[in-house]
Amino acid sequence: MKVLFATSECVPFVKTGGLADVVGALPSELCAQGCEARVILPKYGKIAQKYKDEMRYISNIYIKMGWRSQYCGVFELKIGEVIYYFVDNEFYFGSDTIYGEMAEDIERFAFFDKAVLALLQVIGYWPEVIHCNDWQTGMIPVLLRAHYNCDERYNRIKTVMTIHNLKFQGVYDKKTIADVCELPDNYFTEDKLEFYKDASFLKGGLVYADFITTVSKTYSREIMTDYFGENLNGLLSARSASVTGIINGINYDEWNSAKDTFIEHNYDARNVVSKKKANKLALQKQFGLEENPDKFMIGMVTRLTGQKGLDLVECVMDNIFENGDVQMIVLGTGEGQYENMLRHFEWKYKGTLASLIMFDNAVSHKIYAGCDAFLMPSLFEPCGLSQMISMRYGTLPIVRETGGLRDSVEPYNEYENTGTGFSFANYNAHEMLGIMNYAKTTYYNNKKSWQSMVKRAMKADFSWRNSAKEYIDVYERL
Repeated sequence: MKVLFATSECVPFVKTGGLADVVGALPSELCAQGCEARVILPKYGKIAQKYKDEMRYISNIYIKMGWRSQYCGVFELKIGEVIYYFVDNEFYFGSDTIYGEMAEDIERFAFFDKAVLALLQVIGYWPEVIHCNDWQTGMIPVLLRAHYNCDERYNRIKTVMTIHNLKFQGVYDKKTIADVCELPDNYFTEDKLEFYKDASFLKGGLVYADFITTVSKTYSREIMTDYFGENLNGLLSARSASVTGIINGINYDEWNSAKDTFIEHNYDARNVVSKKKANKLALQKQFGLEENPDKFMIGMVTRLTGQKGLDLVECVMDNIFENGDVQMIVLGTGEGQYENMLRHFEWKYKGTLASLIMFDNAVSHKIYAGCDAFLMPSLFEPCGLSQMISMRYGTLPIVRETGGLRDSVEPYNEYENTGTGFSFANYNAHEMLGIMNYAKTTYYNNKKSWQSMVKRAMKADFSWRNSAKEYIDVYERL
């Protein structure tokens, strides 16, 4: 089975979110299971020079963009079993930014989508499936149908469209998209690309792709409702027979408490209790919190946005700290209102709350290893990786039951002594506070159950092995 992943970002070359982690890990696992998976992405200016030095130039062509013809080079780099192709054009991808204004991005990714299809003849790789990811690659299924329907080599190709976050849809005016994509008017009707008088890259992908996946089973159902559907729920419901959810995995080489070079004390399920206390002390000392290995500590590693439930946290922050038996450490950047909110409460609860308005990979590892619980009260969460990572480190997640959070965290049942974390259903600050207090009470008053839950969480399997098998099933069905 030959599969080509088309993506706007990919670890280790460039990353802004979870998409990069998925495309950085899934193709390698697919190769391990017998697929021939390759990846194509833009050759961004900000890709580290060490990778650029290893790339091999293949050839170049010209891509028609409206009235212009734009240079399009292609480079190749092999890492492990996966071959990566890089689409080269300094005008579109030479800057240090990945995404910019929508007016610019529409043309940039229209160029990229055209290049993906045109370059197949240059690289000599004819995949059976092109796996598209998010709106930036949404025009590939459309262009495949519109421009290549007379070529038997292209007619054999099937397309899969994966929604990593339905909120981002690549919407712009119909005239511009028609021009840069060279599409006739009949592609811009209500049942095709038209989207509230404009046009949408993502909608095009959802209409023309042979199959649609999302990054968790619950999210695949949620997006067919008015609340989560972002005005595409009608289309997704109509295509429900061709939609499935496959939860993401995490990289077990990077996230391994027994071998993690970023944390002070390595551990596994056998010595997690003592070593986690030692990591907690190191974390408290580094960030100016009261040094007490028995104090209940909650961590957050997150983008500081409304989607992540920061408004709920703000509403009950005083309640969280009123009894003096909780510490919290938050790492992330984002919207100014939440950055300032955290700075204020850090000043108010000095020694109890540490707000780190930055992103530091090493610090994130230390938070996963040193905290007792990990808070993710998201408004919506297509998949989420942090809850899986926290369980891998024996840090029990406290989550809202949405998307991948619901699929990956089994709620604690004190009567049957089951579960891998704590969860609440409604998007409500005091419901969140109630489950946080329940977790805290369990931590302090039922140590045996807490420690059993920690060990169960650490044994949960969130590797890419099972998810890759499900993707292979989709490819083979097509």
